[in-house]
Amino acid sequence: MDLGTVIGMVLILGLLFSSMAMGVGIGAYVDVPSALIVIGGSIGALLISFKMETMKQFTKIFMIAIKPPQEDKAELIKKLVEFATSARRDGILSLEAAANSEENEFLKKGLSMAVDGNEPDAIRELLEIETDQTSTRHKVHASVFDQWAGLAGAMGMIGTLIGLVAMLLNMADPSAIGPSMAVALLTTMYGAMIGNIFGTPVANILNIRNDEETLVKEMILEGIMSIQAGDNPRTLEGKLLSFLPPNERVSQFD
Repeated sequence: MDLGTVIGMVLILGLLFSSMAMGVGIGAYVDVPSALIVIGGSIGALLISFKMETMKQFTKIFMIAIKPPQEDKAELIKKLVEFATSARRDGILSLEAAANSEENEFLKKGLSMAVDGNEPDAIRELLEIETDQTSTRHKVHASVFDQWAGLAGAMGMIGTLIGLVAMLLNMADPSAIGPSMAVALLTTMYGAMIGNIFGTPVANILNIRNDEETLVKEMILEGIMSIQAGDNPRTLEGKLLSFLPPNERVSQFD
């Protein structure tokens, strides 16, 4: 679980609700018509903007921001160096059992292709295509939340206009001004909250997750290519360590 994302959301919501409670109370900020306009309207607009297949994964995509799949890069480098050592000592066919039992699907696919004797260009092309297509899908998923932020804000403005129109039409009735003004103000607040708590921040962290996954795939790709070429394990390790920040580069051979 990504503690930063969880703590950030809990902190924001906690501070907002605490501030409301210390003022006039949370109940004053609850308005069903405003929620229907902003939440219902923005989700409806999302359904128009994206394919249903993408929207069905909305909750799953959100959970990736909360609990992303983890890949220990140091362990991955160690594993690839061990594969290179075995291939250099016993031949690349010695990696067949390791390829069949590998849990990382991307690594399993590349390693299996290398063991099967596929040409390096063919392996690189296939793995690069998969990396690009996966990244494209992830960017679409992130754009759902980015779009939600904008649409929620727009629906908030629409709700504000609806509330203002209702207020102006009932200026002669003081009892009707309050509810209309509440709709006008709370829709803007709801739109701003969705956009700045769940929309833009989630889209941003999903893009970061995508970059991290792409980096891991690039490391695996370079590892597979080096293993197939019979590179020295020490050379391979040096190449893979260059993907990490300087303070995280720890060699097995030191």
